[in-house]
Amino acid sequence: MSLHSAPLFSFEFLPSRPLEIEVSTDPLTSDAGLLPIRAFDESIRFTEQFAAALKDLRDPELVEHSLLSMVRQRIYGIVADYEDQNDHDTLRSDPVFKMIADRLPDGPDLASQPTLSRFENAVSIPDLWRLRDVFVDLFIQSFDKPPRHITLDIDPFNDPAHGQQQLVLFHGHYGEYQYLPIAITCAENDMTVLVGLRHGTAEASLGVDNDLRYLMGRLRAVWPDVHVHIRGDCGLGVPLMYNVCQELRLSYTFGIGVNPRLRELSADLEKQALEAYKKDGQPQRLFRLVDYQARSWKESQPVVIKVEANAQGLNVRAVVTNRPGCRVLPSAIYDEYVMRGESENRNKELKVELHADRLSDHRFMANFFRLYLHAAALNLLVRLRHKVVKPAPTCAELNLPAETPPELPPEALDAPSRRKFFNKRRQRDPLGEGFACTWRTRLIKVAAEVITRSRRVIVRLSGNWPHLDHFFQVSRAVSSPAVNASSP
Repeated sequence: MSLHSAPLFSFEFLPSRPLEIEVSTDPLTSDAGLLPIRAFDESIRFTEQFAAALKDLRDPELVEHSLLSMVRQRIYGIVADYEDQNDHDTLRSDPVFKMIADRLPDGPDLASQPTLSRFENAVSIPDLWRLRDVFVDLFIQSFDKPPRHITLDIDPFNDPAHGQQQLVLFHGHYGEYQYLPIAITCAENDMTVLVGLRHGTAEASLGVDNDLRYLMGRLRAVWPDVHVHIRGDCGLGVPLMYNVCQELRLSYTFGIGVNPRLRELSADLEKQALEAYKKDGQPQRLFRLVDYQARSWKESQPVVIKVEANAQGLNVRAVVTNRPGCRVLPSAIYDEYVMRGESENRNKELKVELHADRLSDHRFMANFFRLYLHAAALNLLVRLRHKVVKPAPTCAELNLPAETPPELPPEALDAPSRRKFFNKRRQRDPLGEGFACTWRTRLIKVAAEVITRSRRVIVRLSGNWPHLDHFFQVSRAVSSPAVNASSP
């Protein structure tokens, strides 16, 4: 016998018949796309390693929600666009979030907002030290074989605060009350290797020297022959960073502000670029390498000056470097430095799409822990991207000029061809190249019915969902071969 509930509302805008609104008694979810992500997490033990770094000081007999359960609530909530603890007052009853935390859909509810708040505020300094170790462990695990070369990008970013959080201070450059977090990311695999939370008026380089000493000690213990290159913007182009890179035998390229002395050294180059642009109307890019020593530097260093003339006017930029090839190909040194823009995309994704700007706990240490949660959410997504990524398009698919060597890497293409390559790659692989918002719209945010039986749990998706193929793609990638063979 079928029982029908009475309609709650009726709308009359359909021309043929009334539209009635009813409430379903079946367990439903709006985030069923988190399930293949959870399966991938299980295979690499990502959240398990994260939670193992935290020390639980609670009475075991009174514990209702494990640390691992609460870590998964928060990290998966951030991935699915629920950045705040308050969201979990409703998500604690969601059947998918229960399964993510190893509970059956009809089992007890998960941790509430007050419980999660106590959890975050209980984190200690030794916990944060252990989390730093775990982040480096997970970074090392992300490589199938020891790399010969890695590029680490160091980027601070402003994190505005709107309450009475500890160590929130007014920063004159950004014009706001804020924290100043910093992230070290790897250009080869987009992983966030380390994060740090600093007070609002901190210098960009504060503490980075010690972070590099710790990180290189860890990396060279497992990869003794790896060559590491460091990149950073003008805020990090200071003697402290030059000295620590030389101490640790690292190559580096840092931005440097163009002062009157550097403008003087490039004056004839600027004139040459402007005259050439006025003559033929084509954008001009000219480079010069000079040996330059500021007053605060203990010795002179090579500086690559770029002069660009185009319709927007004259643009002069400079970088300081110790790379051996700078005297042979200064343009290549500068162009490689510009590629660090991709690491800034990771910061944008961390701050804007994964909401690392919601550091709204009162205690500084709790907010530091929150930054780790948001960075872990990004790393989990990055690891999954590598799992599902499709092969890059070939030069033949791009219809490049016939003289273009087929084995030429994208970095060596000219600017129009490189742009064409990246656009083509994003079109053919929206998940492998997609930001968090793409993963949410194409995979995570999907309604499903959850049915609990005595021997299994069934998650029923709509056959008309336009992105069902993405769900199958990710599920196959994270499942065992036996399961892959039987999947639709």
